[in-house]
Amino acid sequence: MAREAVIVGVGDVPLSDGKVVGGGSVLQVQARAANAALKDAGISMSDVDGLLVAGLWGVPGPGLLPSVTLGEYLGIFPRFADTTNIGGSAFEAHVAHAAMAIERGYCDVALIVYGSTQRSERSRTLGGRPSVLTMQFENVWGIPQPVGGYALAAKRHMYEFGTTEEQLAEIAVATRKWASLNPAATKRDLISIDDVMESMPISDPLKLLDCCLVTDGAGAIVMTSADNAKAHGAKAVHVRGFGEAHTHWSIGAMPDLARLTAAEMSSKTAFEMAGVSPDSIDLVECYDSFTITVLMTLEALGFCKPGEGGAFVSGQRTAPGGAFPLNTNGGGLSYCHPGMYGIFLLVEAVRQLRGEAGERQVDNVRTALVHGTGGTLSSGGTVILANH
Repeated sequence: MAREAVIVGVGDVPLSDGKVVGGGSVLQVQARAANAALKDAGISMSDVDGLLVAGLWGVPGPGLLPSVTLGEYLGIFPRFADTTNIGGSAFEAHVAHAAMAIERGYCDVALIVYGSTQRSERSRTLGGRPSVLTMQFENVWGIPQPVGGYALAAKRHMYEFGTTEEQLAEIAVATRKWASLNPAATKRDLISIDDVMESMPISDPLKLLDCCLVTDGAGAIVMTSADNAKAHGAKAVHVRGFGEAHTHWSIGAMPDLARLTAAEMSSKTAFEMAGVSPDSIDLVECYDSFTITVLMTLEALGFCKPGEGGAFVSGQRTAPGGAFPLNTNGGGLSYCHPGMYGIFLLVEAVRQLRGEAGERQVDNVRTALVHGTGGTLSSGGTVILANH
């Protein structure tokens, strides 16, 4: 019988005011998250033979070989390695790649890790991208990165479909309500539509509360075969489907500013593989770098039609108690956002599927969809998970 790949452990590190508790280097915080995930799985570090890692740390320098650097630090010698970096969706792609590697016997225990200390180091410098290669056509005009690209998409969506700033604000308010239920969230005070509308303008039409946090953070995921999970007594979450795609890097090359084509492509593959439709999904965790990211993602994934995202999220539909639970840990808007957020979407989905989310636990979750977005609406990674 073919080997089935499952998720058996997740871990992260505690934050205080957006910074890692106790401090530490980027390798140290990744090690803490990895050890937490392995402890959750009941598997030792010495059993890890697959290592998947992405990040923007240590470049130029040791970060040019991230799995080699992290493997040395953790003291492991993987026979399968993957450093795919397609932005914040890289970790959804890593789950897919690890699943294929485990099912083909390339490795038995895969460790997926991400960490960043960007807030502590004050090192988020995406606005300083050099004007070379594809960037030479945009940066010279002073577009702020990455928010400027998302603002352009938001403006186009508003022009084509009549989407309003208040509808985007609904997303920020609902996400903060979820964060208020999460003791680990960086921002827990409730906000209103008016608070979002009156927050500082960043890049029209996006305001401060439409934008993700800038924090530290680290997360990890452990995957293995279903048989190995059973031998360790681990609570397995099944990977039912996955897909990945990317369409552009420069916002000027985006195929359609009002459509998230990469998400349409990756989710189509994932749904077909899982043999389910959007109606079968109980919980969605999707990348929320900006409120417009969420709205366009929901349309692309097929939960509503193109142009209907604004109406779909209105009336606090995605908040606790709403009909469509979304980003239940508080998301990148309120929980944390250490540069690349996709791994935390997976961690939260697994905890929800295992009934371990505490006060924010959603009832009767059996199937969850996780979708990461990378770059400037550039890439998409979709994973469909189930606890049965």
